[in-house]
Amino acid sequence: QVQVVESGGGLVQPGGSLRLSCAASGINFGITAMEWYRQAPGNQRELVATVTSDGSTNLADSVKGRFTISRDNAKNTAYLQMNSLKAEDTAVYYCNVRTVFRKAGVWGQGTQVTVSS
Repeated sequence: QVQVVESGGGLVQPGGSLRLSCAASGINFGITAMEWYRQAPGNQRELVATVTSDGSTNLADSVKGRFTISRDNAKNTAYLQMNSLKAEDTAVYYCNVRTVFRKAGVWGQGTQVTVSS
């Protein structure tokens, strides 16, 4: 059974940086994509970044130039490097791991990111 665990969230001042990690366990092959979403209070969950099995990446317009997504296939882990953080980046960040066995993906429990002075 695939399990997904996010880590790395916290409180940071505007302009600061954080790196989130998303680790998938219980699977040796078949991950097709790892995605980061975020959800702020009162807002819908939105897709922030995607990295596919071949290394292709995609970022939401709101974070381009500030965030990067990467992946360590050997560790089944994806990273979201967040720089130049703004107050509007405050949200719970969730990881979704899509596989050939479960195309809808498996979600993690989320990690809180708060950007505030």
